[in-house]
Amino acid sequence: MAANLGLELRHLKTLHALRQTGSLIEASSQLHLTQSALSHQLKELEGRIGMELFIRKTRPVRFTSAGLRLLKLADEVLPQFRLAEQDLFRLAGGESGRLNIAIECHSCYQWLMPTIDHYRERWPEVEMDFASGFNFAPLPALSRGELDLVVTSDPIDIPGVTYQPLFRYEMLLALSKRHPLANYSFIEPEHLNDQNLLIYPIEQSRLDIFKRFLDPSDIEPAGVRNVELTLMMLQLVASQRGVCALPNWALAEYLEKDQVTARPLGEKGLWSTLYAAVREEQQEQPYIKDFLITARATCFDTLTGIQPARIK
Repeated sequence: MAANLGLELRHLKTLHALRQTGSLIEASSQLHLTQSALSHQLKELEGRIGMELFIRKTRPVRFTSAGLRLLKLADEVLPQFRLAEQDLFRLAGGESGRLNIAIECHSCYQWLMPTIDHYRERWPEVEMDFASGFNFAPLPALSRGELDLVVTSDPIDIPGVTYQPLFRYEMLLALSKRHPLANYSFIEPEHLNDQNLLIYPIEQSRLDIFKRFLDPSDIEPAGVRNVELTLMMLQLVASQRGVCALPNWALAEYLEKDQVTARPLGEKGLWSTLYAAVREEQQEQPYIKDFLITARATCFDTLTGIQPARIK
């Protein structure tokens, strides 16, 4: 019956993306389609089956019985399709290799560990290792061949290194619920000139809160304190001993538990992109390409508030 209706894999991917993102705009971005093209595809499918798939103008999207049935099919079919893709990657390029990873992101363990778990199931012969990139310069090490992939939000133009975007995310200022700045709808740079800013132990010139928010306005916070762990940082925020800028996905758990509150940085928000840096000669290696695919899929399955980034 599905064949008579003209049901295609792209339809299942579209519905899955719509459920995952909650809106046509974000689903079209994730699928690298225009919103009009995505709307046309859905209307065409609804015309074929003679039923609506979701209720318009709801956020998050509410699916009809027909839409839920197709989503159930997507949940069964898409993982099998993904496994088949991985098998073809392995057959095309062999099963062995080396993947030494460094991360320049304190919050990335939240999605990196599930990514690695899923990846190892499919590529058991790939030798993996990873380390924090905070105590050395990982991008030059990548260029020298000492590493194979670096997760970073601070791309540097290095010959022979290419940056593959993983996703976009918003930096938010975490505040105590009793903090006076919680009364504002968004934060201006001058709001922080009398604040104690909590940061990870990274050079200030590499932090978006400084290079893209405070420095352009020539604003310095009253004090800066280095904190190693996200949990400790947010405990200090909750007890009104400072404020901090963190990715929206890193704050999601604490916001849901009502332990802290958060505000956008600037009226339009401060958005960044997280990248996977690899050497140009390795970017077509099957086990490298599949790690990137796995990482993107895992991120959108596990993180809140992220958006697709345009893939080169």
